[in-house]
Amino acid sequence: MVLFGAGKIGRSFIGQVFSCSGYEVVFIDINEELIERLNRANGYKVIVKSEKGDQIINVENVRGVHLSDTTNVLKELSGASIAALSVGQHGLPSVFPILAEALVLRRKLYKEWPLDVIIAENMRFADEYIRQELSKLLPSDYPIDDLIGLVEASIGKMVPLMSRKDYEEDPLQVFAEPYNTLIVSKRGFRNSIPAVKNLAPKENIKAWVDCKLFIHNLGHAAAAYIGYKAMPEATYIWEVLKNPKVYKETREAMLQSAYILQHLYPGVFEPGFLIGHIDDLLSRFMNEALGDTIFRVGCDLYRKLGPDDRLAGPIHAALKSGLPHNKILRVIIAAIYFKAKDENGNYYPDDERFFSESKKGLGHVLSHICKINLAF
Repeated sequence: MVLFGAGKIGRSFIGQVFSCSGYEVVFIDINEELIERLNRANGYKVIVKSEKGDQIINVENVRGVHLSDTTNVLKELSGASIAALSVGQHGLPSVFPILAEALVLRRKLYKEWPLDVIIAENMRFADEYIRQELSKLLPSDYPIDDLIGLVEASIGKMVPLMSRKDYEEDPLQVFAEPYNTLIVSKRGFRNSIPAVKNLAPKENIKAWVDCKLFIHNLGHAAAAYIGYKAMPEATYIWEVLKNPKVYKETREAMLQSAYILQHLYPGVFEPGFLIGHIDDLLSRFMNEALGDTIFRVGCDLYRKLGPDDRLAGPIHAALKSGLPHNKILRVIIAAIYFKAKDENGNYYPDDERFFSESKKGLGHVLSHICKINLAF
């Protein structure tokens, strides 16, 4: 497997899942020091954090190539059995040119052998976006729908920030929660679906991507924003969720969003599944051993309040169908007051720009950032 992105999700989840099923994993990344460390160690540790104590997964048979090493990146990609993207939305444009070049080379070398690419980005309509961008770079006669499988995924694994001490102890190790199910699009593959443990192919991946966004991401954000407003001195998500009011308001917002989701995708989720899923998520959010911080979960406000993201996205869907959305709107109101800092006392770099915008009031945030037009 060739995996673009050796960050937290790349190492703790995608790389780990495929390595543990017998694949060699080749990481492509822009972090030269990280690539060098991976090549020296040929492996790393995933520390699974739970109330029962730490579990260590030794991920082996891995190596790395720097993104700028075009010759070797093309070599790895052109002959890969499968690939994956885990670079974040802002990093995708830097990957497209070399991916397109590799697809052309792969066709020259192996004729009509498709390359399946798992999109581990938690983006709505990620396959459509990537197909559009690759089409601009590929020859006009390249059969893109036949030779690349754009496999959307729903990334539900929580990976907390590590302290400086933890990083200095082992720069390659990464912490994660026990959840380890990789939900992917059954229809996205052009080759046979790989026999990988913890891979969960789904027919309607759009519904599952939105389930992650509308319930998991929304619930996490609600806990952070409502929790910070109620308990600004708290550090951890589990701390604020022990507050009955914060827990209640977070769960109410999740339930309201679940109702919107069911309306969007009738018949996809079994009766009672989403309520059970919400309660399971709240239990996972309250995993003290994970040490997930309010700062990590809530920061990057411009992105998280964007029109297609975890809070505004469900509200847009509700407005189109005339469904209630007041409890989700309450989360956005709380987000305006969110000013959590990291362990070094710093704000997320782009959040200070949001603070300036939020001073202009709720209406301004809704119309200019969330792209929601409501009468006040």
